[in-house]
Amino acid sequence: MNRPSGTIDYLFLLIIGVIILFGLVMLLSATAPNGYSEFGDSYYFIKHQIIFGLIPGIGALLVFSRIPYTFWHKYAWNFLIFSIILLVLVFIPGLAAGIGSAHSWISIGGLFSLQPSEIVKLTFLFYLAAWLAGRDKQSVRDVHSGFLPFVLVLGAITLLMILQPDVGTMSIIGAMALVVYFVAGAPIAYISGLIMAGIAALTLLITAAPYRAARFTTFLHPELDPQGIGYHINQALLAIGSGGFFGLGYGHSRQKFQYLPEVAGDSIFAVVSEEMGFIIATMTIVLFLIFLWRILEIAKHAPDPFAKYVVVGIGAWIVIQAFVNIGSMVALMPITGVPLPFISYGGTSLAISLAAMGVILNISRYRK
Repeated sequence: MNRPSGTIDYLFLLIIGVIILFGLVMLLSATAPNGYSEFGDSYYFIKHQIIFGLIPGIGALLVFSRIPYTFWHKYAWNFLIFSIILLVLVFIPGLAAGIGSAHSWISIGGLFSLQPSEIVKLTFLFYLAAWLAGRDKQSVRDVHSGFLPFVLVLGAITLLMILQPDVGTMSIIGAMALVVYFVAGAPIAYISGLIMAGIAALTLLITAAPYRAARFTTFLHPELDPQGIGYHINQALLAIGSGGFFGLGYGHSRQKFQYLPEVAGDSIFAVVSEEMGFIIATMTIVLFLIFLWRILEIAKHAPDPFAKYVVVGIGAWIVIQAFVNIGSMVALMPITGVPLPFISYGGTSLAISLAAMGVILNISRYRK
């Protein structure tokens, strides 16, 4: 059994702290108008983010950084079952807390709600990393012992997420799984085939739902219907363009005054760009690139394949989600509704992300 060979990676912890602090500062500014208009409290969103996201998240980070990473390997199969149960709970009357036909949340005693798919990002990764770590390169490359089991398990998870529907989070989990599968030794032909199959599936999902088709059309032609389906992306582009190089100044965004939809969630990068300008918005992207660099360093020195796959998987999840969010705000891809990690409003997302950081910090103790 591996034993700790050092302290946690404090540089990685510092990077996380900088991103979170920046996120809280920007969330305070971005959500003040909506908080006041909806709840009579300009600090409503920031207080909820701290109480239901930051505090539980810091607690989870501290606990998970002390739990030996081998614990997650030992109970990996249990985490797969747990993942499936969580995704089924959103369909149970009395627990489900969705909006319209969407079933992405569960309510806990009517006191607070959480999004199971955020938890599944981590629990499913534990199972996937353990499963791949238990196979040699030849088994991973084999169709019957590697490819088909991978497709079946990933297919079961993604199907449950399609039924919610939560296509944005499903895409992040799918991309994360493919990155880990590739790092474990899967042939590029398998990865390419799965990407093509994923694109075909997304095309079917887009054509099957009018609102998704409208989003995709808007992505291709954002100038069409600026007061209708194109309203969101046009307001985001207006906010980003208004910021210029140096921004309008902290707290001086105009678009956050109920012009920009989802300003607390997936649109927060537009507010960052408007208030802080191109330079700080670029530095936000650079922060995530620095985060990725440190992730790769920890993975390179991981004590065993399971630890490496977990670190790579978490890194892929956070960085891919960040660039999907930012890409949708600058019209490089359709708006998917996924939050900007550590920065967007969302208690479950922040708490689970910090728990995942705790797992990485524990693995960094065992570095070679």
